[in-house]
Amino acid sequence: MNSTGYPQGHALLIGVANYQQISCLPAAILNDVNDIAATLSSPMYCAYAPSNVVTLLDADATRAAVLKGLEDLSARAGPDDTVCVFFSGHGGIVGSPGNEDSILVTVDSDLGDIENTSIGSGELAAALAQIKAKRLLVFIDACHAGGAAISKRLTDCKGHEIKSGYTESIFARLAVGSGRALMASCRADEVSAVLRGARNSVFTTALLAGLRGAADKNASGFIKVFDLFSYVSEEVPKLIPNGQHPIFKADNLEVNFAVALSQGGKKAPYSPETTCMVNQDAPWSVLEQALVEIYPLGPRDQEVWSRAGGDLSRLQLHPTGQAAWHAAIRTLKQGGGGRSINFGSLLQTATEDFPNHPHLATLRAL
Repeated sequence: MNSTGYPQGHALLIGVANYQQISCLPAAILNDVNDIAATLSSPMYCAYAPSNVVTLLDADATRAAVLKGLEDLSARAGPDDTVCVFFSGHGGIVGSPGNEDSILVTVDSDLGDIENTSIGSGELAAALAQIKAKRLLVFIDACHAGGAAISKRLTDCKGHEIKSGYTESIFARLAVGSGRALMASCRADEVSAVLRGARNSVFTTALLAGLRGAADKNASGFIKVFDLFSYVSEEVPKLIPNGQHPIFKADNLEVNFAVALSQGGKKAPYSPETTCMVNQDAPWSVLEQALVEIYPLGPRDQEVWSRAGGDLSRLQLHPTGQAAWHAAIRTLKQGGGGRSINFGSLLQTATEDFPNHPHLATLRAL
């Protein structure tokens, strides 16, 4: 068992730089996808299972392949999983004023038949809605400028053209639903910068740093959605003063959910700020909160309940990991859940898996 892995993490990462019929983009777009994939699947950073991180680059990022990738993602990700979808490439705006739609431009998009060869916001939103995971984060890095001002229109060699970019109303549409959020590289009237000679776009440079641990300022052992956006939104304007501001959209998001592990769960000793906050809560509540974070699939996750001496047959089934933990902790407080399990054995087992998790460390010190 890989006690510091994040098997519930799934990702679909799409990058298009070399379009078949439309102007190309900087090579940094492909680096962005490859570097995010490496960071998510690295045991030293986010600790996703490599098989759960799928990339579609250039020729592989056709309209059909992207839709199939989203379909496959919905098939393999369950309700208690965490899903990230990342797109870097051209975006376009079609339709008449007041009735505009934003489209995702795939490698095989044809400006002469753009509505049938791209992915509209309605189709993309429907595909995202099929994903059962209750934690979904979509990244859009579009409207790229490779060291110079980007054209406001996409053109081909046949005389066709459409407006480049996305609208913020479309971003909001893609973030509809409980536990759904979207992070975009820039505002609708800005460009996503790629500095000359840089390996990554400015947005992805900050995103990578955040995923590699910079967004985990309290050393919690997790990269969380609000913390990640807070970090990226602060860092990007430092690199492009007054020129680029990432945006965040969430329709019904109340929980600062974990996107990934931070440093594979191996962090420095917990911070005083975190322990002061935790000590105000009852030990049982703190333990439950920690267990929901590190074992989001419930007491069966990584066999933690059984390893702590519990009997899974004594627990009822629940639709989500959070509900399962709440019921299991209530049962344990009442003396049930198995003959050999108790508060101490459950805390000890979790601590062996995540020795530097701040909430667990605080409980052990009580």
